[in-house]
Amino acid sequence: MLYPLLWLLSASFRPENEIFNATSLWPSSWSLDAYFRGWNGLRVSFSVFFLNSFVIAILCVVGNLLACSLAAFAFARVPFRGRKFWFAMMLMTLMLPGQVTLIPQYVLFRSIGWIDTILPLVAPKFLAVDGFFIFLMVQFFRGIPKELDEAAMMDGCSWWRIYWKIMLPLSIPVLATAAVFTFIWTWDDFFAPLIYLNEMKQYTVMLGLRTFTDSTGESDFGGLFAMSVLSLVPIFVFFLLFQRLLIEGIATTGMKR
Repeated sequence: MLYPLLWLLSASFRPENEIFNATSLWPSSWSLDAYFRGWNGLRVSFSVFFLNSFVIAILCVVGNLLACSLAAFAFARVPFRGRKFWFAMMLMTLMLPGQVTLIPQYVLFRSIGWIDTILPLVAPKFLAVDGFFIFLMVQFFRGIPKELDEAAMMDGCSWWRIYWKIMLPLSIPVLATAAVFTFIWTWDDFFAPLIYLNEMKQYTVMLGLRTFTDSTGESDFGGLFAMSVLSLVPIFVFFLLFQRLLIEGIATTGMKR
């Protein structure tokens, strides 16, 4: 499992002529040329790709946490007509491949002038489109005693205040889980940015990595491997930060309950 990562790390420090010729994981000579070449070797600095990916990923995390938690709270706690029907319809979206809705979505976004912007990648997240996270949060909310809602309503709390003051503080573990998965899936997404982003200055990290390979000419594999190593760092850091938050959230939730 670790060998491909170790090989990738080793190849990023090798001279270009040794990447596919050496058999040892230990480079004969260490060089940072691939990192400098990869970072500044394209028409646009790789820092722009990192910034674009960070902006898109953070906005997607915020959108998913807000919209999916609100939808899940409504399905789990708020009584309204047709709740079971709409919940079943939401579950059906989990069985629908994303490729089925790709063309209608592209036509919609093109008609409102959103192509070559980050809006098609970010805006749907604020409309609770990820049924998996809604279902995950609904199951978690159902495990929280309803007596808390009843006591809060007796004290004059509205549904919004119950959601904001009671449900969210008790839901840190599931929110952290949703944040981690959303960040990783958004950061690693290649297909959606490829469809909606055309200008190189709008590229994400995954699209930036593609520019190092050229099927008709010379490919800079050293720069590709170096930037691939750097692209893994935010995912590891984000996961480690939220892993600590997840542990603290579980402990705090246990004491509150």
